[in-house]
Amino acid sequence: MGIQERDRKVCRPLRRAGLQVIPNAVPPGTMPFVRGYGGEDVAGGFSHRYDTSRLVERLNADWYDLAVSSGLFDHRREFLVQLPQGTRSHRAALQRMHSGGHAPALWTRVRLLDRWDIMGRGAASAFLGVHSGHPGFGMMALDGSVYVCASTGETGISVLVVHHPDRSENVLRHLEWTSRYDSPYANREEKQRAAAWLASRARGLPGR
Repeated sequence: MGIQERDRKVCRPLRRAGLQVIPNAVPPGTMPFVRGYGGEDVAGGFSHRYDTSRLVERLNADWYDLAVSSGLFDHRREFLVQLPQGTRSHRAALQRMHSGGHAPALWTRVRLLDRWDIMGRGAASAFLGVHSGHPGFGMMALDGSVYVCASTGETGISVLVVHHPDRSENVLRHLEWTSRYDSPYANREEKQRAAAWLASRARGLPGR
């Protein structure tokens, strides 16, 4: 995807949600993804049923409070968000999501603007959810110390925070499993990224 095409199909929808994309600025050593955490890793969060009054407003307010209290933002309100690699448009993202396809997600650095709507316009962009009020995303502090995840279930939305995912035995075990998973269905790029991060960690290089 070219720069102009990415700006039109990805950056503009995110900006309408209040996120300014900062290209090519992911800190080196950032762990490739956070999966496999257990209940003992969860340090906080919230949930709301779909029938909650003024759902999007409540979700936005609680997300911001959680982001601030957990330390997701830096002093410029910048953080990382995972965006599907190769997503060409809102429609393409939705089609992949509904077909059960899995695209490797890569971290992108963003800045929260003064006017934002993560759970409404952000979720409706298909990059941060299914549609307004139905978010689905992974976010991480620039220093890797905080991971915030939103997901939708049958009856409502859950948002949780994991502190220092790089110290979680569950997360590290999942990364190791991903790096070794040998199957025709394995995502080769994710395997390589997991293996590279683990190797850097083992060598004592700067990492998160």
